[in-house]
Amino acid sequence: MRQVVREFQQKADLADFVAVIDDTGVHTARELLGEATRLAGAPAIGTAGGGGGTVMVQADNSWRTVAATLAVGLSGGVIAVVNRHTTQAEFAAAWEDIRPDAVVAEPSAIDEWAVPERLPGPEQTVLDGWRCLSAPGRREVSRWSGGALIGLTSGSTGRPKGVVQSEPALRYAAESTIAVNGLSPGDAVAAIVPLSSTAAYCFGVYLSLLLRGPLVMTGKWDRAAVLRRMADADVRWTMCVPTMALQMGTEAAGSGILSGVRSITVGGGPMDRGALARAEQSLGTKILRVFGMSECLGHTSPSPDEPEEIRLGRDGRPFPGTHVRALTPDGQVAGPGVTGRAQVRGPSLFLGYARDGRVEPPALTEDGYLPTGDLVMTHEDGTVTIMGREKDIIIRGGRNIDITEIERAVASYPRVARACVAAVPDDVLGERVALLVVTEDGDTIELGEVTGHLESVGLSKTKWPEFVYGIEELPQTKVGKLDRSGARDLAVRLHTRTPDQA
Repeated sequence: MRQVVREFQQKADLADFVAVIDDTGVHTARELLGEATRLAGAPAIGTAGGGGGTVMVQADNSWRTVAATLAVGLSGGVIAVVNRHTTQAEFAAAWEDIRPDAVVAEPSAIDEWAVPERLPGPEQTVLDGWRCLSAPGRREVSRWSGGALIGLTSGSTGRPKGVVQSEPALRYAAESTIAVNGLSPGDAVAAIVPLSSTAAYCFGVYLSLLLRGPLVMTGKWDRAAVLRRMADADVRWTMCVPTMALQMGTEAAGSGILSGVRSITVGGGPMDRGALARAEQSLGTKILRVFGMSECLGHTSPSPDEPEEIRLGRDGRPFPGTHVRALTPDGQVAGPGVTGRAQVRGPSLFLGYARDGRVEPPALTEDGYLPTGDLVMTHEDGTVTIMGREKDIIIRGGRNIDITEIERAVASYPRVARACVAAVPDDVLGERVALLVVTEDGDTIELGEVTGHLESVGLSKTKWPEFVYGIEELPQTKVGKLDRSGARDLAVRLHTRTPDQA
């Protein structure tokens, strides 16, 4: 983080400016640098002369995350971000992978994660009441092979994985996003996704440091509060997951409250053109569907000036220098209009996963591409469409059913606000198709109503859901994405409880 922090400091030396607006008020750049300088100079972290180590920080959506970032940059260290809701088991797994030199978090988190047992070194009070503990001895940030950020992401096993990203990768992803969205120095951006995710940190903290403008945040997800704060602070851009965009659209109720926002980048979950179009019309801004991942940050995006069919019907085009390709089952590159297994290569590709305190390089193809686990279709104009995950299927009586195809068809029904398809067990067929639905009006929805719509849009009857369960909200992960594992568990519980109802 040295480069962006140095540039931020140089701007603040010339003239102070508002750097953060959060639940506690307005915080200027010089105020945050003062807190950062005290933290960077503390024995637990290192000295401004370059003695920094690997610092694990509770990354909440407040000024503290920005101040901690500045401190790590000043000390020449590496920052690892963790969510306050991380369980003891998840923290223990992350600890084994990252082996941090210091931990900065609120007192209750320090105790819950048993940090004093892991770090026997000095403890200090920092960042207005938080605690910082460290280990004695020499600190080697070279073990991260040039990494600047370690963010946790859940793997297929549910065990958190530490994704190691370099500052050049963060800078490339952030600068590409700034360019495609037409942002200018000093613009305010909002961070409404928890900053403990790699993408949220890059496109929240790092991007705002590059712009040297206000980072607008709320501590907890409250769609009404978020809308008010973004409007009041004249936010120009934000990134969120589809659920958040749709909830804000419902809350806005056609008011156009975010008409001053140039665009909202949306990724990280199933998306439907019709639902997103209704949300952006209600909000008064433009929504951009994108494709990215922690391992290769934000690597596709449309422009706010493109037509709806591109912005909301596809997932953008690769940033300059990034390449996305689709491979057929025989390993050949698929042509336009053909769905294949997605692979990506580009400047924001990660260095590897954190394993036992060091970088474990990723498994790339011989020509440097990373298999993403997604299915993708490329188009003649250079745009791409994500067709779902390779493993997002239900096997009903030996037939593979693509859940993404069903979800897209269901989401095009105006009464449906959000929907998720999940498998429920069946003694004869193995699995059957269940649908969890959040309606726009909050009323119940019947199976016949859903299947009638699916018939009208031409979805094959073999793919229709056999059970429909209306719920208040879909299960979400800690960063607001759809929790498919939680959705499956919920569908099974509802199915078991009411096997004859749909």
